[in-house]
Amino acid sequence: MTVYAKLADARVQLLSVDMKKSGKNKFAGYEYFELGDFLPHTHRIFKDVGLLGVFSFEGSNATLTIHDTDGVGSIAFVSPVVSASNVKGQPIQDLGSTHTYLRRYLWLMALELTEHDAVDAAPQADKPPAPAERKVEKPVEKPVEKPENPNLALFVEKLTEWANILTTKAELADVWKKNQEDISNLKKEAPELFEKLKARFGELKANLKD
Repeated sequence: MTVYAKLADARVQLLSVDMKKSGKNKFAGYEYFELGDFLPHTHRIFKDVGLLGVFSFEGSNATLTIHDTDGVGSIAFVSPVVSASNVKGQPIQDLGSTHTYLRRYLWLMALELTEHDAVDAAPQADKPPAPAERKVEKPVEKPVEKPENPNLALFVEKLTEWANILTTKAELADVWKKNQEDISNLKKEAPELFEKLKARFGELKANLKD
């Protein structure tokens, strides 16, 4: 059996486990899986099917590699590193939060565990419907759009998801500051994604306490 077949088998077995989401986001009003909710079940199933997950950092990316313990096959799941922040904590606590967050995200990706979409669930500002366009204009040829860099898009997605669980403006500002270098690069490489990220942080700031 290949490592892919084993991982597929493990995912199916995990579906039969009654797992409860112990994580609660009071600000956005949803529950989520914490590592302790699914990792013990995962390790037991992985041992039975012959798999082992190894978390590591490679440059600016975090990687979860699923190894076949009976052979040489492996599958890698990768995510850009986004720094977690706690203005009341120490740098080592920020590092621990970053590790925990990345491990949780990569394990959810590897196991195909579905969760509440934090971005879609966040309150959005009401917008009036756009007036009907009556003026008939000649079609204009649109320039070929440059495709989004998937790593930059994933960076925006993960940074936004992390920002959604913060509770104060100070924490939000600290996350932006700690990721300033990557955000500046985002502004140069993908201005539309930068504006999207900037707008989302602005919405969150308006709803957070000082």
